[in-house]
Amino acid sequence: MIELRHVSKRYKRGGQFVPVLHDLSLTVAGGEFLALMGPSGSGKSTLLNLIAGIDRPDSGEILIDGRDIARMGESELAQWRAQHVGFIFQFYNLIPVLTAFENVALPLQLTDLRDSEKKVRVLKALTMVGLADRLDHTPSELSGGQQQRVAIARALITDPSIIVADEPTGDLDRQSAHDILGMLQGLNRDMGKTILMVTHDPKAAEHARRIVYLEKGQLEAGTAIAMPAPVTASAIVSAIAPMKKTDAHF
Repeated sequence: MIELRHVSKRYKRGGQFVPVLHDLSLTVAGGEFLALMGPSGSGKSTLLNLIAGIDRPDSGEILIDGRDIARMGESELAQWRAQHVGFIFQFYNLIPVLTAFENVALPLQLTDLRDSEKKVRVLKALTMVGLADRLDHTPSELSGGQQQRVAIARALITDPSIIVADEPTGDLDRQSAHDILGMLQGLNRDMGKTILMVTHDPKAAEHARRIVYLEKGQLEAGTAIAMPAPVTASAIVSAIAPMKKTDAHF
């Protein structure tokens, strides 16, 4: 379970402190697929970075399975992040000169696994995303959708419990985006991965089990939209549009 308790974060820009998140509280159940929506600058990516242990809050607690990662030392936090969090980005962040196999294998270089075990894991991950026949291809030899599949395989290679995805379909065509979102749904449904996805796209948010909406660093009241059945993008827009900001916690 992920619990954020009264989390605040600000950044210094041009000699002034700019608040990004203010007294934000949020609970995400283990095995949940949560979409974070909101306008640019609302704090979505900052929230994702805090949960993933990339950044630290100025105040508040970030409890992951009961452990406050905000209080961890740098070495402990780096080890926790490597073991428990997989990252998927909008622009893939693949190394151009490395093959798909080599890109996926990168996170394993810091482990004590034998080379034979690393190879088995990489082959399994690339097979899972449908790229067993693209092992030796570099990013320039792959389509955008295929590159994002490599990124997903890389995110899965250490078997993390949490996957954070920052606009994972933002640079893809519609069909590739649909395929990637379906893959994320499968990881959540079949493997029990907790997925936190930032998106501007209501159609992408349809694939999540729950949606929360951020506005100026706070959660909008009532935006914890549970989605047990298919929900259309228009229904999502209609649900979040009239909501007013309050101090409600989710």
